[in-house]
Amino acid sequence: MSSMRARDWTAENQAYLTAALARVRGALEHHVARASARIDHAGDAAPLVGSHPAVPDVAVPEDLSPQPTLQLVVERFGLSGFERDLLLMCAGVELDSALAALCREAGGAAGPTFSLALAALPGAHWSAITPSGPLRFWRMIEVRPSEVLVTAPLRIDERILHVLAGVARPHAAQHELPAAHRAIAERMAALWGAAAANDELWPPLQLVGEEDAGVADVAAEACRQRGLGLRVIRAHEVPGPPADRQLLARIWEREATLAGSALLVMLDEADQADAQRAVAALVERTRVALIVAGCEPLRQPGRPLPRFDVHKPDRAEQAALWRRALAGIGEPAPAGPDGDAADRPAFDDCIDRLANQFNLGPAAIATASAMVSRAKEGSPEAIAAQLWETCRGQARSRLDDLAQRVETAAIWDDLVLPAFQMQILRDIVVNVRQRARVYDQWGFAAKSSRGLGISALFAGASGTGKTLAAEIMANELRLDLYRIDLSQVVSKYIGETEKNLRRVFEAAETAGAVLLFDEADALFGKRSEVKDSHDRYANIEVSYLLQRMETYRGLAILTTNMKQALDHAFMRRIRFIVQFPFPNAAERAEIWKRVFPPATPTAGLDVARLARLNVAGGNIRNIALGAAFLAADERAPVSMAHLLRVARAEYAKIDRPLTESEIEGWG
Repeated sequence: MSSMRARDWTAENQAYLTAALARVRGALEHHVARASARIDHAGDAAPLVGSHPAVPDVAVPEDLSPQPTLQLVVERFGLSGFERDLLLMCAGVELDSALAALCREAGGAAGPTFSLALAALPGAHWSAITPSGPLRFWRMIEVRPSEVLVTAPLRIDERILHVLAGVARPHAAQHELPAAHRAIAERMAALWGAAAANDELWPPLQLVGEEDAGVADVAAEACRQRGLGLRVIRAHEVPGPPADRQLLARIWEREATLAGSALLVMLDEADQADAQRAVAALVERTRVALIVAGCEPLRQPGRPLPRFDVHKPDRAEQAALWRRALAGIGEPAPAGPDGDAADRPAFDDCIDRLANQFNLGPAAIATASAMVSRAKEGSPEAIAAQLWETCRGQARSRLDDLAQRVETAAIWDDLVLPAFQMQILRDIVVNVRQRARVYDQWGFAAKSSRGLGISALFAGASGTGKTLAAEIMANELRLDLYRIDLSQVVSKYIGETEKNLRRVFEAAETAGAVLLFDEADALFGKRSEVKDSHDRYANIEVSYLLQRMETYRGLAILTTNMKQALDHAFMRRIRFIVQFPFPNAAERAEIWKRVFPPATPTAGLDVARLARLNVAGGNIRNIALGAAFLAADERAPVSMAHLLRVARAEYAKIDRPLTESEIEGWG
C-alpha cells in the first residue's frame, strides 16, 4: 500500500467509524426522547418501551482494502448487531463527547451500562453480557464492580479502542534473510498452510538457535508468507500462576484474531526451569499461531512442537551481508593531485577478514555497519580499523557475563624467552590469521570438522611469562583476551559444567576471542577410574571439554604449572605445546633491562648483580614495581637499595631465603 493509499484508508476507516458511532448516538437520542415522552404522557396507555428507530447499517466503502477495523472485529469475533452497537457505545464515550453526555443523560453518572443498551439499542439479547459471549470472553469490554450486573458501568478495553481507531501496525522482519533462513521460513509457512488447508489448528513451532542468528527475522518471514504480523514477548514475561497464564492466552488469542498476528516467545539462556514450564503450559493452551525460540529446545511432553534449527550464516553469507550493509562505504575516493585513489580491494579484504574472524548474525552486522556509516569520507584503512573495533565491542556483551576480559597492551619486546619458544608463539599467531584460507579456501574444513581448533598449552613455573605471552598474542591479533573463571564454570550439579562451558565457547566464537584457561590442570585433569557416579560425571565433563576444544575455531590457551597432571588424551589434541623454562642468568638480565618503562628515573642499577636474583620474570616485575613506589615516596630515582628492600619482602612471600651470593656487592 502506498503512503497516499495508507492515508486514504485511515481517513475512510475513520469516516466509517464516525458514521457507525453516529448511528448509535441516534439510537441513544431516540431513547432519551422516548423517556421524556413517557414522563410527559404518564397517563397514556400506549407505552413506547421496545420501539427502536429503523436506522440502516452503515455501508462499507467500495474498494476499501483492508476493510474497516470495526467490520473486521465484527466478522472475526462473530459479533451480533447488538453486540457491535454495545461495543460502539462503550467506544463512543471515549471518542465522542456528545455521545458520552447522552449516556450520562440516559443512564445517570454510571455512563454506558447493559441496562441502557437493552433499552436503547436494537436487537437486544441477554447473552451479549454473559461471560461466554464474545465481548466478555475476549475481554473487549470490562464490567466494573457493582451489586447489580445490568447497572454495572462498562468500559472498552484500551487495545480494542486503538484497533477500532485504526492505529495497529504489524511487526516485520528487520533484515534481508540469507538463503538458508528463507528456506526455513518457507518450511514453517508450508506447515501452517497444510494445517489451514485441512481446517486444523495451526501447530506451534520451535526455532532453536542464538538470538543473534536471526530467529526473530526467520519467524517474521514465515508469518509474512502466511499474511500474518508478529509480536514478541520474553519467556520471563509469561506468568507462572495458571489463572494469569490463562488470561494471557485468552488476550493473546484475541490479539492474534484482531491483528492477524503470530506470537514469538523468546527463551533466554538465563531463564529458569519455572519460566520454561510456564512457556510449555502456554504452548499447550494457545490455539493460534505461536513460535518458541531459544538456544535450547523446549521440552514439550504433550502437544507436538516441530523444531527448526537456525544457524548463523556461514562465512560466505556473512561476507555478502557485510557487503550489502556497507554498500557505498569505502568506495574509491576521487584521485588527488598525485593521482592516487582509495584502495577498494584493501577494503574488500577487510570485509573478508571480518567475516572470517567474527561470527556475527544479520542483526549484529547491520548494527556494526550503521555505527560506521558516518565515516564515508574516511580512508578505507580508517573505516576498516573502525569496523574491526566495532565488531569487537558488539561481540563482548555475552562473554563479559561469563568470563573476565583482560586489557592487553603488551608487545613482543616485553617477553623474554628462548628463540625456539618465541618462534612457536609467532607460529600460533600465523595459524589464527591464516585459518580461513587453510580451512575454507584450501578445503581442510570440508574434509573434517574435527581438529579445527587452534589450541595451545603453556606449561611452566609461575611467573615465567605464560599469561604475558597470551596478552601479547591477543594484542598482536587485535582480539579480546578472556580469562575463564573456573569458579563460575565448574558446578557441583550434574550437567551444569557442560552447559556453562558451551555458553563460554559459543560466546567466544561470536567474538573471535582468545580464551585463557589459567591453571588448566584444575579443569582439564586426568580422567579417573570410575568408582562411583561422581567419577563417571567428572569424566563426562573432561570428555566434553576434549570434544569442544577440537571444534572451537578460535584460539584457546591453557596454562599449567603441572604439565604432568593433564589428561594424555587431552594433550594429544593440543595443537601447540610451549614449555616456558625458568629464566637463566642471561635471560634474567634481559628481563631487568626491559622491566622499567623509559619514563622511570633510575640511578646506579647494576643489571649483572640484579640478574643473580634467582627468580622468574613475574617476581622480577613485582620487585621493580615495589621499588618504584618506594622511590616515588622518597622523591628519588629507583636505586639498588630500593630493589634490595623489596627483594627481601618478595623472597619472604614465596617462602625462600635470600642468599648472600645473590646480593653480594649490592652495597
